[in-house]
Amino acid sequence: MESSLRVLLLSFYFAPDLSAGSFRNTAFVESLKRVLPAGSEIDVVTTLPNRYAGYSAEAKAHEHGDGVLITRVPLPNHKSGMLDQSKSFLAYAKAVRAHVEDKEYDVVYASSSRLMTAALGAWVSRAKKIPLYLDIRDIFVDTIKDVLPPKLALLMKPIFSLVERWTITRASRLNVVSEGFIPYFEQKYPGVSKVVFTNGIDEQFIGLNLNVDSGPVRKAGGEPVEILYAGNIGEGQGLHNIVPAVAENLGERVLFRIIGGGGRLQKLQDVVAARNLTNVVVEAPVSRTELIAAYQQADVLFLHLNDYEAFQKVLPSKLFEYGALGKPIWAGVAGHAANFVRTHLSNAAVFAPCDAEGAVVAFAALDIVDAPRDEFVARFKRTAIMDAMAKDLVATVGKSS
Repeated sequence: MESSLRVLLLSFYFAPDLSAGSFRNTAFVESLKRVLPAGSEIDVVTTLPNRYAGYSAEAKAHEHGDGVLITRVPLPNHKSGMLDQSKSFLAYAKAVRAHVEDKEYDVVYASSSRLMTAALGAWVSRAKKIPLYLDIRDIFVDTIKDVLPPKLALLMKPIFSLVERWTITRASRLNVVSEGFIPYFEQKYPGVSKVVFTNGIDEQFIGLNLNVDSGPVRKAGGEPVEILYAGNIGEGQGLHNIVPAVAENLGERVLFRIIGGGGRLQKLQDVVAARNLTNVVVEAPVSRTELIAAYQQADVLFLHLNDYEAFQKVLPSKLFEYGALGKPIWAGVAGHAANFVRTHLSNAAVFAPCDAEGAVVAFAALDIVDAPRDEFVARFKRTAIMDAMAKDLVATVGKSS
């Protein structure tokens, strides 16, 4: 009989917060509950909901049940600026260090997009002399040059490169959410054990009612085609660089509905106002239930990443939700993400990031009709992917003991 395990799970975002990290790690805890030996304990240290300044969700600071203890750290009020984010993380890190001081664990799992939660996991791993399982959702060092001002990026990159090396070389196992990340980590850290468990499709998005018998709708004349984007509105998405130009070109043929918040929200609103666009509507973040209703109402689902070299390696989690819904997908992506769309997603049109003319051409190639993608859904169910990752974590602990 396998002995029970004590797992420390660090994720800055967790349910009911709205983010890819929250959805991923909440699902991972459910998988751990299924996979861990009997009597195991999962100690989750996260934050109270804080993903968007314009959205709040009620959550308890402490929850305990079914072998899971969840501690949510309160954070100072913040927006999307780097200074605010740094203050928030420092508050989280301080709380984590205090939380784990008198506790013992068998493994620490840290899920991170901006490296620092991973570094915090590495610190716990060293302090407690236990294995570290890292789940890396973005290559922060690779994106610094694109998302920070040039002078600041020049200053910060060497510092974060050292943090990255200190963190990654500590890992007993390194998971990345995109196969496009593997060459980067293989070149820099060939001795670290690596695996790829992608994002996936949550149960809420499987089996939703689709208008599969409606045939092509709203393709010419009549009401405008409703284009939906829901999620972060930041520099990485670059919506301010593409949506106004495309909306101006297509005019009354389309209605862009943008749901979300982030560091470039105001910039997007300013450009829309400056061009006097009436076919772009920007709305505040909503709950996941409301989001699903918005998805079902939409005619086309829109995705865009800014024209940065680093983003050629990423695989946006949103593609999995979009794919499950059976709606036409209109994606301004390059590199690995573009290849993934072309390989796995039917009725999806890809254009180069920030290329408004190319976007218009791609839009014309779409069939504005709902059609299920059964093979895609079967292959990328979140539960199956997370269960496999949970088993990999248990195996990693076994190899380290």
